[in-house]
Amino acid sequence: MEAQGSVLTNKYAEGYPGKRYYGGCEHVDVVEDIARDRAKEIFGAEYVNVQPHSGAQANMAVYFTILEHGDTVLGMNLSHGGHLTHGSPVNFSGVQYNFVEYGVDKETQHIDYQDVLEKAREHKPKLIVAGASAYPRQIDFKKFREIADEVGRCLLYGRHGSHCWSCCSRSSSKSSSLRRFCDNDNSQNITRTSRRNDSMP
Repeated sequence: MEAQGSVLTNKYAEGYPGKRYYGGCEHVDVVEDIARDRAKEIFGAEYVNVQPHSGAQANMAVYFTILEHGDTVLGMNLSHGGHLTHGSPVNFSGVQYNFVEYGVDKETQHIDYQDVLEKAREHKPKLIVAGASAYPRQIDFKKFREIADEVGRCLLYGRHGSHCWSCCSRSSSKSSSLRRFCDNDNSQNITRTSRRNDSMP
């Protein structure tokens, strides 16, 4: 709450530390550098961007970096726990890209990894979104990594909301799994491009 109530929230600081479009951002630069350093340490990441204001903006940053208009993406169906940015027709993602949906098994209510594999083989997505907005179960990132490798594509874990802080501990098995298997990940609190590039709201 202290951070949200800071006078820094009133400062227009477009751009990056040392490369702002406006003057008077020296103190904002210091704060942003501290935030990036702390996020890199928490998530074991080499690069971090702490500027996105939401998980949707963070996903957009990753999509715009990796994808071209019309590229095929495999993501979780919204009604199965996915997010609007996982290809909903009312969102930029469903307009800009060709999203193919996977979902949960009707009986187990767990992600149907066989369905993910079959759709990945059939549609050859450039990106697989392995994450959710409203899926309360553990996600098997190793399985997603195997599927992504089989079709020769990268993997995005688009996590949102309450999933974030359970991943913060460096000793956390979820955090370790993310670092080992995911190319990119994000949350409404943090977006990280793990393997090697990172971003965070």
